[in-house]
Amino acid sequence: MRLKAKLLDEQAVGRALNRIAHEIIERNDGIEDLAIIGIKTRGVPLAATIAENINKVEGAKVSTGILDISLYRDDIQGQDAATINSCDIDFEVEGKIIVLVDDVLFTGRTVRAAIDAVMKKGRPKCIQLAVLVDRGHRELPIKADYVGKNVPTSRSEIVSVNVKEKDGEDSVLLYDLNE
Repeated sequence: MRLKAKLLDEQAVGRALNRIAHEIIERNDGIEDLAIIGIKTRGVPLAATIAENINKVEGAKVSTGILDISLYRDDIQGQDAATINSCDIDFEVEGKIIVLVDDVLFTGRTVRAAIDAVMKKGRPKCIQLAVLVDRGHRELPIKADYVGKNVPTSRSEIVSVNVKEKDGEDSVLLYDLNE
């Protein structure tokens, strides 16, 4: 596996997350009934940054949560799909505008699993999706509402999102599996 390119550095990641925060506020006419939920693992710190950016702009705190969708995935066999492995959502999702945050949108399976998990907790007013990178190759009819960067890739490439909390830096790297 060979590093092909650094797609986003720390400053570019910060700008993308700030822009996404502003787009969320604009699209939803503020933050009333808004909640941000990060999908484990790297969606969680991205969601926290987006929420912080929203809080700075609006001068009010938006509800945040964490969702582990591993037991909702359809590509993991032998699991009880009715159980959320780890969920830290201390607010009612009923009637809320939920923004799911993930690092990379690829096949759409993670997002579908996250939607299933949220719907088990209640019926939100709507569910929106924010991703740092959309790399295409969808297997399900899922489209992000907010995208930091669109990166057309081949299936032999890997998009790696690094976050300071886990990896020591914020960046997006592109690797080639064939080299």
